[in-house]
Amino acid sequence: MKRVALYSALLATLLALPLHATETGVGRSITGLQASSYSGLIPPTPGLTWQYGYAYYDGSISASKQVPIAGGGAALGLKAEFQLATFTGLYIWKTQPSSWNFASMMTLPFAYVDANVNARLGSFNTSRSSHVLAPYDLFFAPVIASHHFSQTQHISFSLYLYAPTGDYKDGRLANASLNTWTFSPTVGYTALFDQGSLEWSATTAVDFYTKDKATDYQNGAVYRLDTLLMKRFPSGWGLGAVGGWIYQLEDDTGPIADQLNGFKGHSLGVGPMVNYLKKWQGGQAEFSFRWLHEFDVTNRLKGNPAMLSATITL
Repeated sequence: MKRVALYSALLATLLALPLHATETGVGRSITGLQASSYSGLIPPTPGLTWQYGYAYYDGSISASKQVPIAGGGAALGLKAEFQLATFTGLYIWKTQPSSWNFASMMTLPFAYVDANVNARLGSFNTSRSSHVLAPYDLFFAPVIASHHFSQTQHISFSLYLYAPTGDYKDGRLANASLNTWTFSPTVGYTALFDQGSLEWSATTAVDFYTKDKATDYQNGAVYRLDTLLMKRFPSGWGLGAVGGWIYQLEDDTGPIADQLNGFKGHSLGVGPMVNYLKKWQGGQAEFSFRWLHEFDVTNRLKGNPAMLSATITL
């Protein structure tokens, strides 16, 4: 049952694909990647478990659109590729039998970022590219609290924090850090049907950013809602759908953001999801893959996010 909590911990981690917050048209959240299985449920079995995840995102903004970029200034025709590998440790606390369970988690991420612009406004006016492979910003949740209304309905409350510990260099187009702290109060909900084989889970949160002191750029708060529906079969396979909505609540502020009228963005995305569970004596492994198509995108990179995760319990 530890794998249930790990889904929530790992998939919440994968909302953190980097360039430089909404300052480059993509922030901590990628459309639909925050939707996590069993997001409302922390099981009662105590102990420490590990999980690995991988996410890929390739997006772009039209060459006719100005985009604020790392190092200050704005650019035209931004294209970016992100790859993020995460190693997550989750500890479920030992508690007395009750309707509440608690956990803590920490993630060590590693990122590859490749960014290209057709033209930079300001000091440069020619095409430019940059890439980096390095540790990304550390991510943790001190407490995840899960309340069980019944065997089939669960809700969780948590505060996820991102620390600017990754590889960042002022003026570099691609960075493996956002160079900001981010605080994400999050609520997850899970409902189970058909004897637990049909699951609906939803995750909602608001991401609050501190100011990037290197560029004097302040990202506005971003609301996100992610959900999934998954049917699991006795064969071990599971099929479902996943969707996400990102809506920036506030304008960005700072010299460049003011020139771009606040650069306020939003996006929608939907796509399929497939799981496979293999059990053996003394352990099991479960693999999950999702792919989404983004649409109705404004002032954000537009692409097709994909994510693969693996949970091994021994």
